[in-house]
Formats: sequence, structure tokens, C-alpha cells
Amino acid sequence: MSGPSSALKRVLFGRAFATERLSRERLPKRLALPTFAADALSSVAYAPDEILLTLAVAGVSAVAISPWVALAVVVLLGIVVVASRNIVEEYPHGGGDYEVVATNLGGTAGRVVGSALMVDYVLTVAVSISQAASYTSGIFPVLHGSEMWVAIALILAVAGMNLRGAKESGTLLAVPVYLYMAAVGAMLLVGTVQGLLGDLSRAPSAGLEIVAQDGLDGALTALGGVFLVLRAFSSGCAALTGVEAIGNSVPSFRPPKRRNASRTLLMLGGISSVMMLGVVWLADATGVVYVADPAEQLRADGQGIGDYQQLPVMAQLAQTVFSPGSVLFYVVLVVTGAVLFLAANTAFHGFPNLASVLARDEYLPRQLRLRGDRLAYSNGILALALAASALVWATGAQVTVLIQMYIVGVFVSFSLGQLGMVRHYTRRLRVTIRADLRGQLRRRRAVNVLGFLAVTLVLLVVLITKLLHGAWAAVAIMAVLWLAMTAVHRHYSRVRAELAPAAEEIAHTAAPSRSHAIVLVGTLDKPTLRALGVAMSARHSSVEALTVHDEDTDAATIARRWHEMDLQVPLRVVYSPYRDPVRPVLAHVKALLARNPRDVVVVYIPEFLVRHWWESFLHNHSFRRLGARLAHMPRVIVSTVPWQLGASEPERGRSEPVAILPGHREGGSSHGSR
Repeated sequence: MSGPSSALKRVLFGRAFATERLSRERLPKRLALPTFAADALSSVAYAPDEILLTLAVAGVSAVAISPWVALAVVVLLGIVVVASRNIVEEYPHGGGDYEVVATNLGGTAGRVVGSALMVDYVLTVAVSISQAASYTSGIFPVLHGSEMWVAIALILAVAGMNLRGAKESGTLLAVPVYLYMAAVGAMLLVGTVQGLLGDLSRAPSAGLEIVAQDGLDGALTALGGVFLVLRAFSSGCAALTGVEAIGNSVPSFRPPKRRNASRTLLMLGGISSVMMLGVVWLADATGVVYVADPAEQLRADGQGIGDYQQLPVMAQLAQTVFSPGSVLFYVVLVVTGAVLFLAANTAFHGFPNLASVLARDEYLPRQLRLRGDRLAYSNGILALALAASALVWATGAQVTVLIQMYIVGVFVSFSLGQLGMVRHYTRRLRVTIRADLRGQLRRRRAVNVLGFLAVTLVLLVVLITKLLHGAWAAVAIMAVLWLAMTAVHRHYSRVRAELAPAAEEIAHTAAPSRSHAIVLVGTLDKPTLRALGVAMSARHSSVEALTVHDEDTDAATIARRWHEMDLQVPLRVVYSPYRDPVRPVLAHVKALLARNPRDVVVVYIPEFLVRHWWESFLHNHSFRRLGARLAHMPRVIVSTVPWQLGASEPERGRSEPVAILPGHREGGSSHGSR
């Protein structure tokens, strides 16, 4: 079984890497930018869409203010990038906002940030991949209506890519991300030149009429209009997701890690800001129309538009600037869809790194700390893929539904992270004497104070405008994760406290008074004889064989053959009237333990190992289940003595355990093992 599975694993994910190779998996800036910034850069493909469709609720007049909303998003992005550089500088060991909060605000707040970031990473994958599936159906109309299954297939593909290792996934990601930046940059440049020359065409959707809902058209001065603009702003803040990934992944950068991560963060902020402003301005200049429900909100010459396939904003701009069906139009669509697909790669780096830090602090199962064969946190990658696939399936891969749950988590982490940095610098100022250093610390603290005020205000806006539209689901999942992490931490703390030896126990450590060995006998065969030999060679205070008389075991035949073979170990037979071998054995073991509180009982279980996995279903495994029950009893040690079927003996005709049994005579045949 292990041979074919290992070969398949090598084919899919490559050969295993030694731990010493970990340093070679560090990423240079040219690979770190597309790896960790792909999420933020790809958000330009859906954040403008969310601004436009939110404002479209109030009609065409509301859509006209979209550039100002985008400008507010970019200003906030600049504040967050500058403030996040302080986290990179002060906490270069990974963990990002979680590490800052747990260190400065305590474990309770740390778990809040941990749960928030985990939810955000899952939503990052779900949103990016779902939008990629939308672009895929735009390129291949035959897939229209199957976006959910396309998205799930893409999630599994990017998970498999990350299981091959960080450096390989970063190399694969670099080319499409740089092509994406080049294609979008070329589109914005050509569109700007066309606009300056007066040659810029109108978008294909510009002639469609938006039907305002609830009579909001022209009423943006009312309270409802202000609320709508704030909701559009909160949706556009999806452009800030991914900024936290660099702070969480500083250990993945090549040295000098702080400087490389800080510069990558600045590059991310600058490129993302230019692309965001350019796309929204060009969409406004070309009259792009994008709504949540085309059938209900769009009209053509006063009539419904029927079955209308609405392309994303980026695709509509490519149609307008390069003309529909042109090579460059398809280039923009392909590279944008590819980057949205690969943008999930950022989460597939950040989530496992964060999960490993949380597992280190005993808030998540310890298995999430383990690196796989390719030095990636394989368990974290698989957990993220499963959670994102479930979310895509539950929402039908609808980006407009997923986006309502989005960014709540990241702004919770932003807010608490900035507050933690303020406290961090305040503590440092208390112990710093040098005037120049104090001035530097005060300036950095002022940046984080500004960041805290800005992101906390936006968090309130997000909660107020999105809570009833779907953000409640993200908050509920965060609460469940917080409770789960609290329960896991309590479990580990309880286990550690119970297993830690007290001082008097260390001082009076002594061997058990006596050790009693019990060899379980289901039939008298080679595995049983080996177990007897092992038990006798261990020199216990007493050794006995134990068999249970029930419908599955012929105790009389075992006793007769025991006498014929003249085995010098007493055989005890216990009766099971209810055909349950577990209770009589447990009762006998308890009786031995009751003789002295310092006695221990060692139970030897003979077991043969089959050659093929399917052969396991042909045999009874009652001794294995009995061993599991015995393992939970105090002062009981369970020892399994294996026998490999089909394995050749070192010396034919001689069994090592049989040789040490006094008076043993060969004879008879075995009838299988329990």
C-alpha cells in the first residue's frame, strides 16, 4: 500500500526535501512581490465592481461619485501601508497583527485577531477564486452557470501547487502577476491617451439605463444617500486585503528580511493605488455600467434586457480600450483571471504560517505546526482548501454574496494590531533615554495612532453598513473560532498541568513494587509464541497468559495444546457469557492492580500485519480494540508484539521467542489470530 501511494505522492508533489533546505525556500523581492502582494493587486479586479454596483442602487447620478470613493480607499490604503511597516520592523518573526496583539494586549485579544485573520484568509480564497471563475466563464461562455464547480476545481489546483513548496509556487506565480500588471498598466495608459486625444470610446454597457431602487435617484444628500456612499466605500475597502500577508510572512523573505519585506510593502501600496484609481477613473470616463442584478436593474430603451451576461468592470474596460474580440482584450481577461486564481496563493502562504504560530501558542492543534515533505505547512494548506471550498459551495460562488462577509476580519486585525503597536511604542518610551531614539519612537507611535483611528472608524462603517447584508456570518464564524481556540488552549494547559511532575514526586521517584505481565491469547500461533518470549525476556515479577472463553475462542483446545507444548507459563481462562472479550480482561487487570497501589501491569498483545490493505478487512481486530481500552487505565502499559505475514525469518526453522520458552515442543497448527 505504501509503495504506490508514495510513488503517486512524488509524482504530484515532488520528492521530499530535507530540513536543511529550508533556507533555500526563502523568497527574494522579485518573487515575494507576486507571492504576497497578488491578493492586494488582484483586488483591483473586483473592488471597483463593488463600488459601482453599490452606488448603482441610487441610479446613474450616484455612480458619478465613484472616483471620489476610490480616492478615499486609496488614502486609507496609504495609511495602512505606512503603519504596517512598523509591524514589519518591530516583529520580523512572523505572526503579524496576531503577534503584536498577543504580545501587547494579551491572549484573549490575540485569539480575536487570530480568528479574524483566519476567516479573512478563507474569504480571500473564496472571493478571488469565485471572481476568477467569473472571468473563466467570460472567456468560455459554455461554462456560464457552472462557476461554483469551476471555483472548487481551481481551489484544489492552487492547493496542490502550494503543497509542492513555497519557492516553486512563487516562481509559478511571478510570470502571470507581472503580465497582469503590464496588461492593466498598458490598458490604463492607452485609455488615458485616448481620453486626452478625445478618442476614448463609450463602454458597451454605457447605453443601458440603471433603474434606481426605492426612488433614491438624485437623493444622495439625504441620510440614505450618505449610508449608501459609506457602504460603497466599505465594499471598495476590499482593496486593502492582502496588506497584512506581508507582515505575517516576514520569515519567508530572504535576508535582510525586515528591509526586503518593508520595501515589498511599499511597492504593493504604490502599484495597487495607481491601478485602483486608474480603473475607477477609466470606468467613469467610459460610462461602464455594473449592477448586482442586471435583469432587475438594467433597461435598454425602456425594456428589460433578458438573459444578459454582465462582464466584470475590467473586462468591459478591455472591450472599450482594445475593442471586443481583439487579442489584447483576451490577454487582459486571461491574465486577470489567472491572477485572481493565483491571488489565493497569498492566503495559502499566510494561513498556514498563521496557523503554525497559533498552534505554537497552543490555540490550534499541534499538527498545524508540522511541515510536510516539501517544507510547506501541508495540514494548514489542506484545512484552508477545505474551508474555502465549503464556503464557495454554500454561496454558489457568488462574489456579491461573499464580498459582504469580506474585510470584516482584516479590519478587526488592523484595528487591534495598530492599538497593540501604540502600546508597544509606549512601553519602549518608558525605558528609552536617548533623545533621538525617543523622537523616532514618538513619530512611529503617532503613525500607529493615526492608523488605529482610521481603521477603527472604517471597521465601524463596515459593521454598520454590512452587518445585515452578510457580515454577521463572518462575525459568527469568528466567534466560533475564538471559542474553539479557547477550548483547545484550555485542553493543552490542563494536560500539561496534569502531566507535570510535582517536586515531591521527583524526589521520591521509585520503581514499581512489582510488574505483572499478561499475554493475551486468541489462538496458539507464532505471534502468540513471540509475545510470550518477549514477556519472559523482560523479567517481570509474574507472567501469565490470558484467554477469553467465548464463541470466537475455543479455550479447551488452547488449554490442551498448551499442555502438549509444555509451555512454562501459566494459562488463565476467563469466561465471557455475553461474548464480549473486553470486560473480563479489564476486570482481571483491575484485580491485579488492586493488590498494591505501586504495581503496574504490562499487557502484551500479539498481532500479525497483513501484506495488503484489503486483507485487513478479512480479520477480526478485537485485541486492537481491547488495547485501546486498556491504554486508558492508570498503571497499565500496553505493548503490541507484531508479526509480519510473508516476512522471511533470519534463520529458517527457528523462531527467536520460541527458543527461550523452556520445555517448548513444536507441534500442531495454528488457526489464525484474533
